[in-house]
Parts: sequence; structure tokens; C-alpha cells
Amino acid sequence: MTDPQHPAGARAELLQATASHDWGGPFPRLADPDAAREAAVLILFGVLDSIPSPTADAVVARDLDVLLQRRASTLSSHPGQVSFPGGGREDGDADAAATALREAEEETGLDPSGVEVLATLPEIPLAASNHRVTPVLGWWRRPSRVAAVDHAETVEVFRVPVAQLLDPTSRFTSVIERGEMRFSGPAFDVDGTIVWGFTAMVLDGLFEACGWNVPWDRADERPVSV
Repeated sequence: MTDPQHPAGARAELLQATASHDWGGPFPRLADPDAAREAAVLILFGVLDSIPSPTADAVVARDLDVLLQRRASTLSSHPGQVSFPGGGREDGDADAAATALREAEEETGLDPSGVEVLATLPEIPLAASNHRVTPVLGWWRRPSRVAAVDHAETVEVFRVPVAQLLDPTSRFTSVIERGEMRFSGPAFDVDGTIVWGFTAMVLDGLFEACGWNVPWDRADERPVSV
């Protein structure tokens, strides 16, 4: 039986959850599917440092982390938002995993040789920038130093304890209103850093598939800024 309090157990649960993929969404449809660009993101878990989550009652090991970054506010696409490392596919990329690892190295400086690719998940539409995004699930078997490489694109790289993301006090429903349109979805408040949108939806779906989610107040709605 998998022990959810040990990082090796978390790795096994991630593999089991993604083997029968049926999670996430519903994601908004692409406005122009024919013109959509292929992209990939790296969802990287591992035991990244010796500092455990401050969450006392965790459903996962308190030293399990996921790698996230904050995009520059000057970017035309998703400015200032927290995201997974990743980006558009290039001609030299062999597959989605190659795209995700190359982009992660360019953005965070990680050593891709220390990353084990656990699974390549089905693509997800990202309507805001008209991309077809393939999430690549990774496990950091040999951690390396990370930091923002190009501040014109990424201003911060950080490792977030998964137990802190799962803490019900960190969770709320994000709301965006544009005229008569209203969009809502799961969100996380990590010491004032807000994770919402595509990244939060993917994390929430993955956590649910792994059986890690704990009940939280979905009626707690807060506006977020684009």
C-alpha cells in the first residue's frame, strides 16, 4: 500500500493517477483551433529542499514540492501570472517532453538530466493565447539550482510545498468578469502569491486524480486581475 506521507508514495500516486487520465477542466474552447500553436509545460514534483511545509496536518509528505514561476508583467501573454515552466514547441523538439524540458532549462536554469519524465498527458486548450498545451509530468530525482534566467520573461522561480497548496485556508474560487461574461475556477493563495487560471485548474485536477484534495470552501469567491 502506498504511504502518502512519503515522497516515493507521492510519485507512485502521480503515476497511478495519470495512467487513466480523466481529470481537469472544463477548459474554455479555442477561438481559432486551426491557428493554435503547440506548447508544453513541465509539472515538476520532488523533494527540493529540507524546509517542510508549515502545514501541520498534511495529506502528502510535507517536503513534497512543485516548481512554479512568475511571468514578467511586460509579456503580452498571461503577464504577471504564476505558471509552470514551458512554452511553444520549436522545430528541433523531438516531442512535447523535449519542449517542456528545453523551456524549463531556458527559464529556470534547471538541469534536465536530473528530471525523470513520468508521463505526457493529453493536450489542453489554452484559450487566452490560443495554444494547445501538453502537460509533461516530471519527478526531480536529482535537484539542481533554479532561478529566473531571463527577467524579460520570468521574474521569479519558486518551489511551493504541495501540502501548503492543499491547505483549505490557501484555497478559494477566482472570479473574472468581463461585461456580461463571468469566469470562475479554483485558485490558491500561497503567502500572498496567487495561483489561478490554467495553472490552478491543472493542479486542482491533478490533486483530485491523486486523491490529495481535501474539502475547501468553493463559495469563497474573490476577484482576480488579468
